[in-house]
Order: sequence, then structure tokens, then C-alpha cells
Amino acid sequence: MSLELRERDLDGFFEVPFAVYPADSPYVTPMRSDLDRYLDPARNPLMRDGGGRLTHFTARRDGRPVGRLVVHTHPASNLRHGTRRCQFGFFDCDDDVEAARALFARAEAFARDQGCDELVGSFNLTAMQQAGVLTDGFAGVPYTDMVWGPPHLPRLLEACGFAATFPMSTFEFDVGPETADRLLGPRQRAILDDPDWTWTPISRRQFKVRFEEARQCLNDGFSDNPMFVPLTPAEFDFQAGEMMWIVDPAIASLVHYKGQPAGVVICIPDLNPFQKAVKGRFGPTALFHFLKARLRRRRAVIIFYSVKQALHGQGVNGAMLHRVTRALDERGYRQCGVTWISDENTASLRQMEKLGARRLHRLHLFRKAI
Repeated sequence: MSLELRERDLDGFFEVPFAVYPADSPYVTPMRSDLDRYLDPARNPLMRDGGGRLTHFTARRDGRPVGRLVVHTHPASNLRHGTRRCQFGFFDCDDDVEAARALFARAEAFARDQGCDELVGSFNLTAMQQAGVLTDGFAGVPYTDMVWGPPHLPRLLEACGFAATFPMSTFEFDVGPETADRLLGPRQRAILDDPDWTWTPISRRQFKVRFEEARQCLNDGFSDNPMFVPLTPAEFDFQAGEMMWIVDPAIASLVHYKGQPAGVVICIPDLNPFQKAVKGRFGPTALFHFLKARLRRRRAVIIFYSVKQALHGQGVNGAMLHRVTRALDERGYRQCGVTWISDENTASLRQMEKLGARRLHRLHLFRKAI
């Protein structure tokens, strides 16, 4: 059986998960239109403005798509963190060692050509988007912005010479008034009662203004986090701008302190049921499935939350999450997911404990020196 690798074969790239994962698996594809723009160096500001290089490969066995891989550089990350790293992402593959090795051989050649000395992933496409390879919790149904892959992917990576590093987890908690109240202590109550702290929903009418404030809070609050690179306005808009059409203003909120943006929680309805129903394509039935998912939505997901560093340790995160959790309950949501948190982030892990959150998935990055 012959194996063929194709570069920039977007049709085959998109079809790989449908060809190799069962239809009833938890995998949820990105929308094809999103993949198209993510993987277009002329449209993605990470490459267009930031000087990154990107390509993608599809493995076909006797014409059938059996594996895929993106490989790219992130110059701003390498400069900030003193690395010579090349990153891989969107690794999906049949349980086929030959196909995996062929894909990573091409990725390693690309990385060496770019002067890199390590290959690390999975990043789809950065640490502020989907990150990690699933290593436990394979039965957990992912929320928007969470990755899923079958148990053989870590085995394939190990067979290709990669080692697991940087452990992470995603979480899920049940929504209800008692959940929200677990977050309240004296500091959180003081913030909620203080008129210097004002709470502003992220509505469509003021979306651009609020999202720029959200970017400022993210960049400031995450500045010291591992792998973090401040997002430019163009990068943030490219990654999150389309949230304007799906945001629920009641559950996404900015907090201002004395009139200045201080913290943000980006929480949105879980779009995965819609994306799974339409199989990642905007076709004739997409509007029907979107409205159906909207009427039946019971799950939301916290994409990120951040407080400016000058206000760390004052209880702001707990106050924000309390308000969001109460709003989720009032809007009829029953579960909420939280995207990846590293084992190093003890402050966020404490918030998960207070929420009574359970671990949904276990993930790792995989690294190989080249």
C-alpha cells in the first residue's frame, strides 16, 4: 500500500479526521473556512505581520487521507523566550506509524531549514489558541477551543522520538448558585460592594471597544506566563473577532477599576454541537443547526480570564468568576468548561478547586530536539 505526502493539500487536510476517526468519537472539527484562513500566510497576521513561516502536509495511503500536520515558526515567541523552536499543530492521524514518521520527517526538515533546534506541539496555532495533545480523559466531550485526539496519537509521537512535557488539564464544573457562592470571601465581597469596581457586558454594540480592553487585560495579566506572547490588535482580532456573532453578553464581562479596564472573563456558549452537526461546513442546513444549538444550549466555556498584574492577589478573579457563574445559572446553562490550565498555574488551579471543577482532559506538549 503506497504512502504519499502532499504539501498544502487543504481539501485532503480537512478530510483527515473524518477518514480516520469514528463518526461517534468526541472529535470536533474546526470550520473549514477557519482552517482556510489560519493556514493562509497572507491572511494570518502571525505570518503576514510577524514574520512566521508555515506549511502543512497531508499523508495519503492509496489516495485516502490518513494523516495531517501543520509546522510553523513563531519568531516573537522565540525572541521573547530565548528559544529556537519550531511548532507543530493539527496533528491527526490513523494508527499508522509509517504515516506519522513521514509527516514528522518533513516537519523536522522544515524546522532545520528555519534554523530551529527543537520541534514542539501541538499548537493550533499558538499557546493562546488550542494547545496540547490529549493523554488522558479520552471519553470527555470537549468544549469549544479544546482539543481531542485518540489514545494512539501520544504513542505515535513517542514512536517518532518525541517526549511528553508541560502537563496541562481542562476542566468542567456544574453551574448553580451554590457553585458561584463558593468563590466568595471577604475580599471578593468587598470588590462586589465597592462602586469603584464597575461591570460591563461585552455586547455587539460595543464589541470592538470591549475586546480591545480585553486584549489589554490579557496581555498585562498573562505577561509572566510560560510561552505567552502579547497579542497584537491584528492577532487578537484574527483569533477572536468572530466571537461578536456568538457572544452572550450576560456571561462575558469586563471589570473596570476607577474607570480603567482591570480584568476580563471571556465566556461563550459551547459551539461544538453546532460544528459537529454541520461537519465543519457552512452549507444549506447551517442556519437551522445554529438556531437549534442556540435554543438547546446548556454548556458554556471559559476561553480565558485575566486580571492586570497590579491587581493580582486582591480577589478579583474570584469576584469575576462569581458574577459569571451566577449569570450562567440565570441564563439556563448547566455545565461550563475551562480551557487548558498548566500544572504550574497554581492560582488558577485553586479557583478550579473552589468551583468544585472536575478534570475533563489531561494534555501534554511533546518535544523533540532536532
